[in-house]
Amino acid sequence: MKHTTTLKLGSQELIFETGQVARQANGSVVLRCGDTMIFASACAAPNAEEGADFFPLRVDYQENFSAVGKTPSGFIKRQGRPSDREVLVSRMIDRPLRPLFEEGYFNEVQVLSYVWSYDGLNQPEPLAICCASAALAISDIPLIKPIGAVRVGRINNQFVINPTAEQQKESTLDLLIAGTSDAVLMIEGYCKFLTEEQVLDAIAEGHKAIQQVCETIHKWSQAIGKAKHRGTLRTLPKELLHEVEKIAAPHLNAALAIPEKLKREAGLATAEAAVQSALFPEGQEPKYSKANVAAALKKVSSDKMRHMIITKKVRSDGRDPFSIRPISIEPGFLPRTHGSSLFTRGETQAVAICTLGGETMAQRFEDLHGEKSHRFYLQYSFPPFSVGEVGRVGSPGRREIGHGKLAERALAAALPEKTEFPYVIRVESNITESNGSSSMATVCGGCLALMDAGVPIKRPVAGIAMGLILEDDQFLILSDILGIEDALGDMDFKVAGDADGITAFQMDIKVEGITLSIMKAALAQAKEGRIHILNKMLAVCPQYRPEMSKYAPRIENMTIRPSKISTVIGPGGKQIRAIIEATGVQIDIDDSGLISIASPNFEGIEKAKAIIHGLTAEVEIGTVYSGKVTSIMPFGAFVEILPGKEGLCHISEFDKERIQNLNDVIKPGDIITVKVIDINERGQLKLSRKATLAL
Repeated sequence: MKHTTTLKLGSQELIFETGQVARQANGSVVLRCGDTMIFASACAAPNAEEGADFFPLRVDYQENFSAVGKTPSGFIKRQGRPSDREVLVSRMIDRPLRPLFEEGYFNEVQVLSYVWSYDGLNQPEPLAICCASAALAISDIPLIKPIGAVRVGRINNQFVINPTAEQQKESTLDLLIAGTSDAVLMIEGYCKFLTEEQVLDAIAEGHKAIQQVCETIHKWSQAIGKAKHRGTLRTLPKELLHEVEKIAAPHLNAALAIPEKLKREAGLATAEAAVQSALFPEGQEPKYSKANVAAALKKVSSDKMRHMIITKKVRSDGRDPFSIRPISIEPGFLPRTHGSSLFTRGETQAVAICTLGGETMAQRFEDLHGEKSHRFYLQYSFPPFSVGEVGRVGSPGRREIGHGKLAERALAAALPEKTEFPYVIRVESNITESNGSSSMATVCGGCLALMDAGVPIKRPVAGIAMGLILEDDQFLILSDILGIEDALGDMDFKVAGDADGITAFQMDIKVEGITLSIMKAALAQAKEGRIHILNKMLAVCPQYRPEMSKYAPRIENMTIRPSKISTVIGPGGKQIRAIIEATGVQIDIDDSGLISIASPNFEGIEKAKAIIHGLTAEVEIGTVYSGKVTSIMPFGAFVEILPGKEGLCHISEFDKERIQNLNDVIKPGDIITVKVIDINERGQLKLSRKATLAL
C-alpha cells in the first residue's frame, strides 16, 4: 500500500512516498522535490557477525546520468566507479546517521541512495540525506530518531534554505547541515571569508528548517513505520567494565600521560595485553567474548582520558586545552617543483606541492550538469607509513577524497581570478606523519606551497581542528586535537580561514547535545588558534613570491571577439595547429574569447600573440601598418598588412614623385609602411604609402 507525507520547506514542497517501490527492503522511500526524485533503501543483516566489535554501516550514493536524459561518456555506457562527488555525498549521508544507531547494534546495515530524476534546480544532496533518514525511520532497524538536512545559501546578505543550482552560483555561502530536532550533528560549509557570527546565524537558520523535516519524518514513521528490532542489541555487562577497569587502570593512567604517540600506543598495548591475559587464561573457558572485552577496554580508556582532561585540564601530550603544538615550516622544500613546503605541527606533517600549467592540465569531470573542468584542484594522500603501519596503497579512499576536498575548498576562496592569473593550479598534499588533523595541515601546507609558487593569493589561509569533551553539564573545548582525542572525544570541528573570516568548516558530533553556545565558544577558540598558526606561517613566508619558479611555464592571456574564434582555429583546426607549430606554444581558447598562451619561451608567446592579433584585428581607415609586398602589377602593388588581409597600393599612391615602374623601387617580399585610406563596399582595401611619408 502506498503511503505519502508532504512537507512545505520555504518555497519547496517535499513529498515522501513508500509502499510502491522496493517493498522487500527493511525500509525504502522515494522523495520528490519539483522534478528531482531521490530513492533510498535501508537493509540490515538479520544478525551481527560473531565477534564484531564495530558497527558495519555502508552508505553509497549514485547520480544516475539517465536522471537528466544522458548516458556516461566513454566506451562503456554504464556507470562504474563512484565519482568524487558521489563519494563526498555518501560521506555526508553517513556522518550524521552513524551516531544515531542504538548502542550495542552490530548488524551490518546498508543504505543505498540514487538520484532517479534531476530537474537542474532542486539540488539532490540534502534531499538524499533526508530520504535515507526516512527509509531508516520507517524500517525496523533501530535508529534512535530521524535526522533532517538542508543546504543554506547567503544571497544579498539573506539566508536561503535549499537554494536552487542557479541561486547557489550567486551565494557567498555553501552550507550543508544535518541534525535531529534537538541538535546539529554534521556541518559541511564553505564561504567567502564570512565572520564567526555570520556562520553561527546560518547554522541557526538551517537548524530551524531541519526541525521541520525531523518532525515530519517522525510523525510519518509513528503512523506507518515498523516496530524496531532490538533482539540483537549487545550490551556490556557492568561486571565486565568493572573487571577491565581494575586490570587496566594502572597501565592506562600511565599510558594516557605519555606525550609521544608511538610510546603512548605501546603503553595502551600493554594495558590490552594485561586485560587479555587476565580474562582469557589458557586452558579455561572465557567468561566474556573477545568483542565485548575489546569494547569494554575502549570505553574504560575513553572514560580515563576524558576524566583526566575535564578534572586536570591536562591532555595526553601535556598541553592545556588551548595550546597549539609546536610548528615548523620549510618553504621551497623541493628544488625542482614550481612551489612546495614542509609543514609540521607536532606529530602531524604534510609535504605540499604546487604545480602550475595550462588548460590541458585542468581536472575534467562529468556530472548531472554536464562536462566541466576544475581550474584548481587539491589531491590528498595518506600513505600507511604516516601512522607507522603497513597497509594498502592504491587509488584514494573515501577519507582521502573527503579530506582533500575540504582543504581544496578552504583554499579556493583565496585564489586569484583567472583573468589575473591564467594558470591551472594543482596542489598535492602528501601526509608523511599523522597524529591529528592532517586535513588542516594540508590547508596550511597547501597555502604555503601556493605562495612559494608565486600564486598571487588574496589572503593567506590556515586551518585548525577543535575537539570537545562533554560530560553532563560540563564541557571543555580542545584546540589542535590529537588522534586519540578525535577517536575518544565527542567532536571533530575543523575551521579554516584567516584572522578576519572563515573559508571552510566541517563538524561531526558523536553525541546529541551540542548547542549553539558550545559552537560559538568553539569558533571563538578556533579563531585564536587559527591566528596563532597563521602568524607562524607569515613569520616564515610573509607574502607570495614575486617571481615564479624558472621551471614553471609562462602563460599570458589575450581576449578576442567570440566571432573571431573560428578564424584563429581555422578549418579543421588547421590555423591553430600552424600557430603552435610555428611558435612552440600551447594555446587554449574558451567560448568567451579568452585565449591562454603557455610556453617556457617568452619569445614564442610574443610571436603567437602577434599572429593571433593579426588574424583577429579589424582593419581601420586611417591606421598605418607595416605590410609585406605580395605581388607587383603595372598599376600598383598588393600589400599584406595583416595575416590574410591584403590591399592595393596604387602606383599613384606609392610616392610623392611620379614612378614609371614599381619594379624599379620594390620587389615582392619587401616590407613597406602604408596607410589605409579607404575600404569599399566589398571590403577591398585602398592603401597609400605616399600618405605615410609626411609622418
